[in-house]
Amino acid sequence: MKLTIIGGGPGGYTAAFAAAKAGVEVTLVERAHLGGTCLHTGCIPTKTLRSSADALDTVARLREFGIAGDCAATPDMSAIVARKRKVTATLQTGLEKTAAQLKVRVVRGDAEFVGAGLVRVASVDGSLEIAGDRVILATGSSPLELPSLPVDHRLVLSSDDALELQTVPEHLVVVGGGVIGCELAFIYRAFGAKVTVIEGQGRLLPLPSVDGEISRLLLREMKKKGIAVELSHTVSRVTPCDGGAAVEIAPFPTGAGDSRVLNASAVCVTVGRVPNTAGLAEAGIALDQRGWIVVDDTLETSVPGVYAIGDVTGPRRIMLAHMAAAEAHTAVHNILHPEKKKVQSYTVVPSAIFTSPEIGDVGLTEEQAREQGIAARSVVFQFRELGKAQAMGALSGLFKIVAEEGTGKLLGVHIAGAHASDLIAEATFALQKGCSARDLFETIHAHPTLSEGLYEAAGMLA
Repeated sequence: MKLTIIGGGPGGYTAAFAAAKAGVEVTLVERAHLGGTCLHTGCIPTKTLRSSADALDTVARLREFGIAGDCAATPDMSAIVARKRKVTATLQTGLEKTAAQLKVRVVRGDAEFVGAGLVRVASVDGSLEIAGDRVILATGSSPLELPSLPVDHRLVLSSDDALELQTVPEHLVVVGGGVIGCELAFIYRAFGAKVTVIEGQGRLLPLPSVDGEISRLLLREMKKKGIAVELSHTVSRVTPCDGGAAVEIAPFPTGAGDSRVLNASAVCVTVGRVPNTAGLAEAGIALDQRGWIVVDDTLETSVPGVYAIGDVTGPRRIMLAHMAAAEAHTAVHNILHPEKKKVQSYTVVPSAIFTSPEIGDVGLTEEQAREQGIAARSVVFQFRELGKAQAMGALSGLFKIVAEEGTGKLLGVHIAGAHASDLIAEATFALQKGCSARDLFETIHAHPTLSEGLYEAAGMLA
């Protein structure tokens, strides 16, 4: 069998490697570099910058840990950006070596799905046609640009631009209080910038998967760090002035109230993503009203034998790198075993948000449980009650468990605090296996550890 995959991000390369291991002849088409958005302008670069920000935060707190002396430190943005590039290059090289070892043919260029397994690639070496038996579309997404706030890569920046800044803006206005906006706000505040976050909704991280209590905690932490937050506001205009920008903000969505002007050094727009689906509709691939690819429960598109995975399927599913990887395995299985196809599940999918503190979520929030008519109860255990948190000086955070009334079956776990992105793995496994709060409580947890927070919260429900 011959399989052609368009897009070399987490979904694309995972599918390529899985299919190649199963003996499939794989061609992977990528217009830029293996790793996609996640590796080059998303997950990995932001976490690399976040590590530098954490180091600065630690230096600023050294006296709290009994370390005296001159502890002054300033960010060297050229060195920070160079380190980020080195990390991404190292991981990219690893992907390229794996592709070579598995005999995955990698073709560089812009791909066009023609139909009936045929893909045409425009590269620097000319046009190439690739014929195959099956196709996987993993073309991903790109930052959304607002017509009223066009990105000029100088004063008005995209999230990609924010990862390449050679100097720290004196005042950075972040438009959008979602995942990317909040992460960048904490990073650049640690680097020394004055930061203002503008969010149109009534809370930070206005995502269904993020519990309201977590959003409130994050707002408090931003204020503690001196990050200004303007909720229920939007940017109506940006005007260049005196080497910076005059940013006019107004109440949203009603427009009631007076607008105000903020003087900023730069504005970073982080308001969402748009699908990379140019030309697909003309080739017969069904798209929804917003341009995302429509797939069935097995990830097959409207064209038989053509599957779609990752961001390009849109927010109706889950736009996360690890979800794309999971979808890749499902799509490859369904291509290899059409007689016993798998349905892709989205019930238990963890998310990690690298703010300060970190956030980890899996399963239902209280609000979602109520919307589904599930009788549920929740408990909260504070980070500051843990011996390990006290020893680390990491007191901000909470563990929240949502469980079914009566049975105690776990419905959702929401963690904010140090290493929340790692701690959520245990909760994900427990939900995947249908465990109850008592099951979690009866599991012995090492002391002193942060994971005891899950044990203590579960004990409040058991």
